[in-house]
Amino acid sequence: MARVVILGGGVAGHTAATFAKEWLGEEHEVVVVTPDGNWNWTPSNIWVGTGEMRKEDAVFPIAPVYEKVGIDYREAKAVSIHPEGKSDSDKAFVTIEYTGQGKAGQSEELSYDYLVNATGAKLDFDATPGLGNGNAEPGPHTVSVCTAEQALHASEELEKVMEKMRKGQKQTILIGMGHGMCTYQGAVFEYIFSIEHKLREEGIREYAEIIYISNESFLGDFGMGGMHIKMGGYAGSSKLFTESLYNERDIKWILGAHVTKVEEGRVTYKTLDGDTHEQEFDFAMLIPLFAGVGIKAYDKEGNDMTDKLFTPNGFMKVDADYTPKPYEEWKASDWPSTLQNPDYKNIFAAGIAFAPPHSISKPVQAPDGTPITPAAPRTGMPNAMMGKAVAASIRDMILEGASEPTHTANMSEMGATFVTSAGKDFFTGTAVAMTIYPIVPDYEKYPDTGRDINITTAEIGLAAHWTKHIQYHIFMYKAKLLPGWTLIP
Repeated sequence: MARVVILGGGVAGHTAATFAKEWLGEEHEVVVVTPDGNWNWTPSNIWVGTGEMRKEDAVFPIAPVYEKVGIDYREAKAVSIHPEGKSDSDKAFVTIEYTGQGKAGQSEELSYDYLVNATGAKLDFDATPGLGNGNAEPGPHTVSVCTAEQALHASEELEKVMEKMRKGQKQTILIGMGHGMCTYQGAVFEYIFSIEHKLREEGIREYAEIIYISNESFLGDFGMGGMHIKMGGYAGSSKLFTESLYNERDIKWILGAHVTKVEEGRVTYKTLDGDTHEQEFDFAMLIPLFAGVGIKAYDKEGNDMTDKLFTPNGFMKVDADYTPKPYEEWKASDWPSTLQNPDYKNIFAAGIAFAPPHSISKPVQAPDGTPITPAAPRTGMPNAMMGKAVAASIRDMILEGASEPTHTANMSEMGATFVTSAGKDFFTGTAVAMTIYPIVPDYEKYPDTGRDINITTAEIGLAAHWTKHIQYHIFMYKAKLLPGWTLIP
C-alpha cells in the first residue's frame, strides 16, 4: 500500500487529492494536510467582499467530503519535510502541526511514499509596513479579499463608507496592490469594478473617487506582460481594452507603484521614476505580497537543506530552468512540465506552491534597485490542471510502475479562461470574459504576439456575467464531489 500525502487543500491540492483517491481506490492511502477546515471557492470572495454573497455560500466544511470518499484528512499545517527520513530509518516523512480536530498544537511525523506540495502562498502582509498586523492578517488601516473571512470584513468596512456616501459625504476608495512584487491583479480588477457597479446601483457613485494603485507598468499587464486580444472581430491590446474600461467607469489609476508604508487613511508609495508620493483614502483594499508558507527541509542527519527544495522566497523547486538570464533570453521552455522536484522524484508541487523560473511581465525597477514588477499569476484554472496532472503521474507511478511522470501541465502550453464580474445581480451585472493561450507567451511558436490571437480574446457583457454564476455552481458542485463530479472539466 502506497501513501500519497498532499499538503494544502485549495484548488490544486483538492483536485490532486480527489482524483488520486478516485484512481487509486481503497488499496492506497491519500492524506490531505491543510490548516483550514473549510474549503473556499476563492473567486466568490469578490462577491463576499462587496456584501453580495454570504461568506457561508463561498465555503463549506471539507472533513465530511473527504470522509465520504475515504480520504484521510488532517486539519494541520506542514512544518518540515524530511525526504531522506532519519538516521535510523529511510522512510520519508513530513512533520505536521495540528490546528484543529481537538489536537491544536500537537505535532506528528507523517510518512509518505509520494508528496504533493500544494500549500499555496503565505499572505505576507508584514512585508509592507503598516499593511499587516503581525499575524498574517491585514492591519487596522486596510482590508483584503484573499480569504472568505477577510472578504467578509472588507464588506463590513465598505458598508461604513457607503453609509457616509448615502449622507452625501465624499469618500476616496483605493484598491490595488500593497507591494511592488504582488500578483493577483485579476482579482483586484474584479473587485474594483464590482464596487463601482454597486455604487452606481445604489445611486451614490457621484460621492466616490475610485483609484487603482498597481505595480503594473501599464494597465492590462495582469502579471502576464499584457496580451494582444481579439475583441469583436478586431485585434487590439489588453492595454487599450483595460484603459477604455477604466475611463468609461471614471476610475483613476496609479501605475508602477511600490507601496512602502500604510498609515491610517494614507499610503506612501515609490514609483518607477524613483519619486515618493502619498495617497489618502477612506477605504482601501490592498493585496499583500505572496510568499512560500515557510516549510523547512532536513536531510537524514537533521541538517537544514531547505535551500535544496525551496527558493529563497519559499516556493518549491520543480523541473523548471532556474538559470539566471536576461529577460530577452527567457523562453517558454523554461517553465516546468512535470512539476516534479529534480532531486527527489517522489515530491511534486502544484499551483502557487511551485517556484516559477521568472516573472512573465518584463522586470523593471526604481533607480535605487527596488523591483516593481508583478509576479507571475498561478491561480484558478491552471491550478486545477496542475493538480490533476500530478495526481495522474503519481497514479501511473504507483499502479503501472512508471519510472518518470507521465502527465504534464506546463503554463506555456495551457490556456485559461478568466471571468471577472462587475456586480452580482443576474440581470444588471456584467462581466469581462477573457481567454488566453498560452498563459506564458511562446515567441518561438507565435513570434508576433507570443500567443494565439484567435484564441486570446476579451468581451464584456451580461452573457459573461451569467457564465460567472454558472461557474460558481458547477465548481462548488464538483468540489463537494457530488454525483458525476469527475465529468466536470
